[in-house]
Amino acid sequence: MNASVSREALDTRDRPARLTVGVVGAGRVGPALAASLQLAGHRPVAVSGVSDASVRRAAALLPDVPLVTPAEVLARAELVLLTVPDDTLPGLVEGLAETGAVRPGQLLVHTSGRYGTQVLDPALRAGALPLALHPAMTFTGSSVDVQRLAGCSFGVTAPEELRLAAEALVIEMGGEPEWIAEESRPLYHAALALGSNHLVTLVAQSMDLLRQAGVGAPDRMLGPLLGAALDNALRSGDAALTGPVARGDAGTVSAHIRELRAHAPQTVAGYLAMARATADRALDHGLLKPESAEALLGVLSDGGAANGTNGPGASGPGEKR
Repeated sequence: MNASVSREALDTRDRPARLTVGVVGAGRVGPALAASLQLAGHRPVAVSGVSDASVRRAAALLPDVPLVTPAEVLARAELVLLTVPDDTLPGLVEGLAETGAVRPGQLLVHTSGRYGTQVLDPALRAGALPLALHPAMTFTGSSVDVQRLAGCSFGVTAPEELRLAAEALVIEMGGEPEWIAEESRPLYHAALALGSNHLVTLVAQSMDLLRQAGVGAPDRMLGPLLGAALDNALRSGDAALTGPVARGDAGTVSAHIRELRAHAPQTVAGYLAMARATADRALDHGLLKPESAEALLGVLSDGGAANGTNGPGASGPGEKR
């Protein structure tokens, strides 16, 4: 289809025209998005993947869709999903453009959180229509991902003339478009990584420590606690801060650090960094009083070497929150 037809078909209708869909990079994201588009009436026609895991994912989520080379995906599809790692994307786009694989009027959609549409400039010069649609969701590579797209926010960056097309495609996948400026994409992506990727590390470390402490089902213990903490944080922000750092319990924090050094020294640096960040936010929002913070900050600055068990920052009975 040519560029003018593509824009008219995609921008002026309530729903995009039915499109043939191709996937370059059958990782965890691409097959799920293509399967979701298929539910909306689009037709996956080609997928590329190299690893055995990619081949299995494509077969599971896109049965009967042929596995071909990236160039052949572009030859067959009107809408192409470029779902490759961030560091691979610029070279892939340049290579596809240089070899003439990109066709005028073809929709090229990448799913990188880091990049906006400028990374697609080589394809744009070849006549492609560039979109950046990043689902703010963690993917498993299974059919459950398609269900999770319902209500999922997408970080969207698109040229003005393609904004309606981008919005329509996101809505068809069950998502909610959130517009991100080109220059804000790296910050947007850093925010998501901080909240999501680091959360997995923190939870895994917590589960490991609970096992060491003799807890038989750390997942069952943490589930309600973490669920409530997340809900409170999303509802109330910094007002949801609680625990020994937020209340200035220097002695408790010092004891934590000693135990971590003894049983899981690899977790100390992360504990100290998060404790300092928590203390700063608690101070800024008036939850931690300066007079209570002095001993706590001293413990954090010397990495728990000092014994603050009964220091001035420790709470008395009934003060825990």
